[in-house]
Amino acid sequence: MEILRTPDSCFANLRGYAFEPHYVEIPDLAGGTLRVHYVDEGPRDADPVVMLHGNPTWSYLWRTIIPPVASQGWRVIAPDLVGLGRSDKPIEMADYSVARHVEWMRSALVDTLGLQRISFVLHDWGGIIGLRILGEHPDRIARVVISNTGLPLRDPSEPMPPDADEPKGRLAAFQKMVREAPRWEPWNMIQATSPTQLPDEVIAAYRAPYPEDRYTIGSRAFTQLLPTTADNPQYPANWGAWQVVQKFQNPFLTLYSDQDVVAPNGYRQFRDAVPGAMGQPHAILKGGGHFLQEDVGDEYADVLVKFLEATRDGLG
Repeated sequence: MEILRTPDSCFANLRGYAFEPHYVEIPDLAGGTLRVHYVDEGPRDADPVVMLHGNPTWSYLWRTIIPPVASQGWRVIAPDLVGLGRSDKPIEMADYSVARHVEWMRSALVDTLGLQRISFVLHDWGGIIGLRILGEHPDRIARVVISNTGLPLRDPSEPMPPDADEPKGRLAAFQKMVREAPRWEPWNMIQATSPTQLPDEVIAAYRAPYPEDRYTIGSRAFTQLLPTTADNPQYPANWGAWQVVQKFQNPFLTLYSDQDVVAPNGYRQFRDAVPGAMGQPHAILKGGGHFLQEDVGDEYADVLVKFLEATRDGLG
């Protein structure tokens, strides 16, 4: 597995992002290792709040959320998914799968960092990856917050249709466009899904991990993992994780936005099905797009901090 590593100089002087970088080495599942970057703020002996981003963002997404959470005495860990941000970037599309992303992040958080009593804050692809980890290690998860995400499901008892490998749905055209585009500029998706005008410096920060086109393969690969076919390989493991999530008793909060064009109704899957979601102060923040941390970051942080503090006793 050939790997690229974005030069550190690309991340110098980014707006609002002055966090010290931290790294762990994990198996790359092909006989080598990968370096995963993460932000680590707050007391090292405190219970961890793990924030997982999606595509095409990186830990920069959490820059306004991390300080207010850490200031309340939580240890905040915000990794960059493999292929994105400051983490290593395998250069072949075939190097990426949902199963590999789950195992890479599970290896970093559980095997290497050895985290216990995790509070997950999961967004976009971070939701699928984090909930799959919950499915494997429910005893390590103290509470969950999800935003603008979902867990794609297909009941394995249903017969497979004859056109199971045919892409369908509203994301199929997007998938095809990205696959065939001669050049993929993932940073443009941030503004395209935001109802507010983001500063040029913010867009530049989302572009920072990609000094050349070849660094964008991980982001492009994520778009091809979207479940637009009935035989998508993530479905069986997602279904297995869902059986665990449906029994999750610890606090579970949905924190969505009212102008999301990607997963606007994703919260419905969880509110009535997950025991820990019952009676929680679920929120839909007005004025937020898909990456609501950019549009309504202060409001997001406020709801998150109040939830963490309200559920600290007995769990945190």
